[in-house]
Amino acid sequence: MRIGNLAGRLIILTDNGALDVARASAGRFGPEPQAIYPQWREFLAWAADVSDAGAELYELESLRAPAPAPRQSFGIGLNYRDHVAESGFAVPDQPSVFTKFPSCLTGPFSDVVLPAGGHTDWEVELVAVIGTTARNVSAADAWSHVAGLTVGQDISERISQLAGSPPQFSLGKSFPGFGPTGPWLVTIDEFANPDDLELGCSVNGDQMQKARTSYLIISVPQLIAKMSAVVTLLPGDIIFTGTPAGVGMGREPQRWLAPGDEIVSYVEGIGELRQRCVAG
Repeated sequence: MRIGNLAGRLIILTDNGALDVARASAGRFGPEPQAIYPQWREFLAWAADVSDAGAELYELESLRAPAPAPRQSFGIGLNYRDHVAESGFAVPDQPSVFTKFPSCLTGPFSDVVLPAGGHTDWEVELVAVIGTTARNVSAADAWSHVAGLTVGQDISERISQLAGSPPQFSLGKSFPGFGPTGPWLVTIDEFANPDDLELGCSVNGDQMQKARTSYLIISVPQLIAKMSAVVTLLPGDIIFTGTPAGVGMGREPQRWLAPGDEIVSYVEGIGELRQRCVAG
């Protein structure tokens, strides 16, 4: 199943178009997309038998973030070996966790305002959305706590990110519009193997990143297990799971986003994001 956020209303994507959940359920579930995650199991049971007779055509440009207001939004750094190498760090044995503050989140088709004088970079990522509360979850059971997967861009302003000693990541990754996600959320049952999906990113049509999520150093189930041993993961929380090699900072010469650039990001079996860069 694919669920989405159409101009602020929760929808199910069907072969016939967008089915408005609040109307189709006669108010059993509300229109607010974020509100569905605390009701996730009940929602899945209802959606399994719902008719798509009321589905309507929609415009892709009206889609917004499928989990637009999580209580917690996490990023994972250095989670692909080739990205670790291009960044000049040692391979971690524990997740390198930071916060992408929820105010940076935006939808799949958006403008990115580039901070003046900054070095703004791209990072395509698989994003996991939590469906049921996870606390001390085993890796073997972790997928059962995931509502679904979506595409993310962990856009990063490197000067802010790396300022200070030691540097901190969260502010440089949380400028407005620096967390595009979408175009929709795809439930785990839709994937033959959710641990092995191709993802990639291009800038102005030039391929910058391409990898598979099977290359993750710490897989999605392992991330959930390790993180839930410390914090309680709540329904609707999102986890940006890490980016592969090919970011601008790791290139020779380094390359930064500029006004007019278009970033296209994708994950196999989900879809793509499109961001246009504009001057700040």
